[in-house]
Amino acid sequence: MAGPQCCENPPTLRSSSGEGHVEELGGLKAYVTGSSDSKRAIVLVSDIFGFEAPNLRRLADKVASAGYYVVVTDYFYGDPFAPDQPFDAFPNWLQSHKPEKAFEVSKPIIEALKSKGISAIGAGGFCWGAKVVVELAKSGSIQAAVLLHPSLVKPEDISEVKCPIAILGAEIDKASPPELVKQFEEILSTRNKVDNFVKIFPGVAHGWTVRYSLDDETVVKNAEEAHTDMLNWFNKYVV
Repeated sequence: MAGPQCCENPPTLRSSSGEGHVEELGGLKAYVTGSSDSKRAIVLVSDIFGFEAPNLRRLADKVASAGYYVVVTDYFYGDPFAPDQPFDAFPNWLQSHKPEKAFEVSKPIIEALKSKGISAIGAGGFCWGAKVVVELAKSGSIQAAVLLHPSLVKPEDISEVKCPIAILGAEIDKASPPELVKQFEEILSTRNKVDNFVKIFPGVAHGWTVRYSLDDETVVKNAEEAHTDMLNWFNKYVV
């Protein structure tokens, strides 16, 4: 499910942030960072606030420094959920920006990466973006998936995943509460036996891995722990 937590703590958007650059990839604008000579790529799929969020681009640069070619795509065609909009506007926005549609437009992005000589692709999705990534994982088009405080992801999605998957949840999360994340873990352990890693972070809320203040040392520490878990998963399977 998706709810008010998906809209909390919005970022201050700055299109010029990050060490990479914006180019067209697979028909969409994308922030790209890292060596174009790398044979390993990571697609990071944003939450509802889009690909210009500074913390997300900072994370993309960090992943790129580990040897990956990293892509953060503008799935909203320049129309992310505006940080100053009230939650009342969210349902209509979501109706026009369904993650299932984003999955469809991901296909040419995956093909564009392969045309560059990329031989292994992983994907990480945040909140809204987690649903896009789980669809990619169900399609068999990526080698590894990471879902960070997912929204809109259902147990039946998890049962159809075809690649190793990590799920990083928050203790304080109404979009994917701990009991739902534990249900995902049970499915992965008993029915769908792809390799998996499931972790619930105590004391943090939905969105904590990308929507945080750099001045809050505790929150930054928790976010960085999740980033490390994500990167370790990619290092294990995107080879």
